[in-house]
Amino acid sequence: MVHCPGKTGVGTGKGPFLLLLGVVGTLIALLALLVWWVPSFGLANIHPELPRWFGLGVLVVAAVLLGGLGLLALTLLTGRDLFFFPRLRGLAFRYLLPAMIGIGRLLGADQEALQRAFIALNNQLVRARKLRVPADKAMILLPHCLQWFDCAIKVTGDIEKCARCGRCDLSQLADLARQRGITTAVATGGTLARKLLVEKRPRLVLAVACERDLAAGIRDAWPLPVIGVFNTRPEGPCFNTRIDLTLVEQALDEFILPVAPGNGGHNEVKKP
Repeated sequence: MVHCPGKTGVGTGKGPFLLLLGVVGTLIALLALLVWWVPSFGLANIHPELPRWFGLGVLVVAAVLLGGLGLLALTLLTGRDLFFFPRLRGLAFRYLLPAMIGIGRLLGADQEALQRAFIALNNQLVRARKLRVPADKAMILLPHCLQWFDCAIKVTGDIEKCARCGRCDLSQLADLARQRGITTAVATGGTLARKLLVEKRPRLVLAVACERDLAAGIRDAWPLPVIGVFNTRPEGPCFNTRIDLTLVEQALDEFILPVAPGNGGHNEVKKP
């Protein structure tokens, strides 16, 4: 699979995702027609108007689903947040997108490509909100596989446990976090990640992980804004993974407010 990194190191994978949108939209339209057509023969025997009302209900449901797919496609193509209502955005991310990825799996689509497109879409939506938060209200969440596998110190939770030996990227990330004053934690799985988010209550999260974990984490953290950055896996998944520190710094520059001189480190911020 070709990886074309974007501003936060996320390949958009628009082609497979847009193709899947078209396939799912067609399936929804055909299913709606079938659901309306089959019962209509018997419903008329109960009441003459029942097929019409049943068909109207099917049409409304199909229109909502197709409208959601259309907004996803347009958002992916334009890079703008076209979900005008937060509830609608939440329904699309929590239910519609996971359902699409599941359908893509059944159809034999490339799961990593679909997950990359999902994360790129998420990043576009977060970016469209023009969020800028102070460092003490942001959090960097890292996977444990970034740590060197043979390290005697198992860094979980607080990254300051890192011995700074330089064998893996955690030492540089720990130094970057200290310089920027940003809480940074290492999570061994989704349960610990959710626990850290509940305890720290950040306004913005920069998460580093593989496609699968990022996609799952973004859904679990909703409606908390999460920017996803992929790690690289030169030695295979979940083993001595790496991260391009430049991508992390670019994301921090984009979303984290610098300390204002003479303001005691406090900044006005647009709440997410």
